[in-house]
Amino acid sequence: MAGHERMGDNGGDSLLRQYTESPGKGDSVSVDSRALKTPLVTAKFSREHKDALKLSATSTEGAISPYQPRPPSQPRLSSKSCSVEENLITRRLKNSQESLSDPTETGSSTDSLKEDQTALVPGTLVLRGAATIRNNKDSNVRPVSAITRGSPVFRDRGRSLSEYERRPTSQQSDPTDHLVRSAKVRLTPVQPTGTLPAIEKSFATLRAANRIDRDCLDYAVLAREKHGERLHRNLSDSRLLENMGSDSASVNSMRSTYSVLSPIRPQDVRNRSFLEGSVLGSGALLGAEELDRYFPDRRLGIYIATWNMQGEKGLPSNLDDLLLPTDSEFAQDFYIIGVQEGCPDRREWETRLQETLGPYYVMLYAASHGVLYLSVFVRRDLIWFCSEVEHATVTTRIISQIKTKGAVGLAFTFFGTSFLFITSHFTSGDAKVYERILDYNKIVEALALPKGLPDTNPYRSTPSDVTTRFDQVFWFGDFNFRISKARVDVESIISRTVGENMGPLLEHDQLSKEIKEGSIFKGFQEAPIHFRPTYKFDVGCDIYDTTSKQRTPSYTDRILFRNRQADDIKVVKYTSCSGIKTSDHRPVIGVFQVKLRPGRDNIPLGAGQFDRGLYLEGIRRRITRELKRREAMKNQGSSTICTIS
Repeated sequence: MAGHERMGDNGGDSLLRQYTESPGKGDSVSVDSRALKTPLVTAKFSREHKDALKLSATSTEGAISPYQPRPPSQPRLSSKSCSVEENLITRRLKNSQESLSDPTETGSSTDSLKEDQTALVPGTLVLRGAATIRNNKDSNVRPVSAITRGSPVFRDRGRSLSEYERRPTSQQSDPTDHLVRSAKVRLTPVQPTGTLPAIEKSFATLRAANRIDRDCLDYAVLAREKHGERLHRNLSDSRLLENMGSDSASVNSMRSTYSVLSPIRPQDVRNRSFLEGSVLGSGALLGAEELDRYFPDRRLGIYIATWNMQGEKGLPSNLDDLLLPTDSEFAQDFYIIGVQEGCPDRREWETRLQETLGPYYVMLYAASHGVLYLSVFVRRDLIWFCSEVEHATVTTRIISQIKTKGAVGLAFTFFGTSFLFITSHFTSGDAKVYERILDYNKIVEALALPKGLPDTNPYRSTPSDVTTRFDQVFWFGDFNFRISKARVDVESIISRTVGENMGPLLEHDQLSKEIKEGSIFKGFQEAPIHFRPTYKFDVGCDIYDTTSKQRTPSYTDRILFRNRQADDIKVVKYTSCSGIKTSDHRPVIGVFQVKLRPGRDNIPLGAGQFDRGLYLEGIRRRITRELKRREAMKNQGSSTICTIS
């Protein structure tokens, strides 16, 4: 009885090996030409080819030839998986007109790598590459040895050869023994017309063509590579990317199954109900798992800017120096901007901020109290972890019709950490220290926050002090505290200052003295000051007040912070912005790293709310500005003036 081995389909590049077992002693089995129902190969071939196509069923001793083929009645595909490198080699061997049948591929290729829609039928024998022997079709025949041994390029690809081809020549049967006697042979022309360049066996250059950008990798995967932390549950990690083939179909197919987003199990979708609130610490929207995915170090970057604009209608032409200084390596997660004596058009100011920060940020919330403006911008992919935002205001000058003195505060929770941001403008005057202390006391007592947000640590809260009800508090603005020294002496100290050591000048600072005595800003800290006094300048220059009042240069604009847990807030930068000179004050900026803690889904979530109209207007202006810049450069390049002397 005749039998056959399994046909191994290794990425479309396998060899069908058949054998025949003797049913009895001395019996011989020959291939019946009626099984193929085709005449013999015509006289077109040379005598060598015709001799090669004649198959002998038995040897001189009556033994059965181990490689005598017989068309299988039901070809079966091997379950052996193919390697990525063998797939790559096979695809390079395919002719652009040849169809591809590869069950191990994850998706269909395009153009020359289209899947073979014609199934393998009985009577078809697959040889090396895409060579096939079909019935009822005439074709020219080329020796099989040309495929496996004719070109040095193919010899270099030794790793893709089958086990049979790795044997010595003496142990191999003639390649023509794989042809059926009665079959007309059709071989696809895979022999290269010219000399092909040698291909490196590592094939790293092939995979690099469709390698996914590292920026598309999951954030937690990069953090794990850096810190050696645990494997993240996202399946779109570097292991999958390294195992992908070089064709675009594999990349597209993987993207359709595994994205840079974390996969979600249907059971999680059934169980989770974020808006209703899940008190489970594991799997919560604001829980540790989501927090670690976005912030592996559990540190949030916050950029704070405070500026007394002096009520000027004209805004600076460019706010990049204020929000995006060139000495910063990275932009921050939160941008908090407080303004005192703001410009008359508050909406225009907020639009300019959005235009400067661009499409990466959205305005989470904005509040005002007279000419006090406070705006919060966050990265657009972090708004889902913010609670509803609450604000409150306090007026410290009741008689005045225009609210220029007072405070405005914003409060919200991010994951499990509560934040309070306050910008204020205290009473002015060199000697009015006591009035400024009264302003502070009134604000901490009257600022009605939080309203609906739960207190993350009620045991540390004090009813008479709003700053004790939040985990992280930042208070900034024009506090109007002066330097208790004559102007001549202050200028002399500034001129003698070596480097950035402002210690001799700060010894006469009113605010530093009151904080040490505990009469104001209890529990607050301030980063060391290494910049010149920010008040009072002549507009448009770096010269201190030259008017008849001859005001003393002072540190009126400050940023202070307070945290419930020690070392929760780390100062990265604390300086002034000397490039903006449209006011008699210089803006002061601070960059901080703030510790975050996981929370529970029992807070009123903001549900991704932001100022959409402001966002679109800011992006429109940004595009218009870029188009104008390009047009100006084009006109400048085309306007060449020729002079004749």
